[in-house]
Amino acid sequence: MTHKQKWLLFSPAGLIVVGFGSCLIQWAAKMKDDKAPTAQWVGAGTVALGVFNAGLSLLGRGILENALYEIREKGPSAVTVDSIAPAMYVE
Repeated sequence: MTHKQKWLLFSPAGLIVVGFGSCLIQWAAKMKDDKAPTAQWVGAGTVALGVFNAGLSLLGRGILENALYEIREKGPSAVTVDSIAPAMYVE
């Protein structure tokens, strides 16, 4: 599998899993507000945070694969801070 294929797989998958994890976090918080047993909402919240963090890991892997793809295709001198995060730095 090439770096581009991995990037195109991991980045969208990470975004989907992060969104799903945030929905699960809201679900666990609602369970707490509805006075569910403590073990139930704590367990649900733990699973929700695990799913959310897995999504962040997938997204990070996608960003890494994108950087590796750019280095292989364009050479190391083509990868700059501006090409990775252009909105973060304003001149």
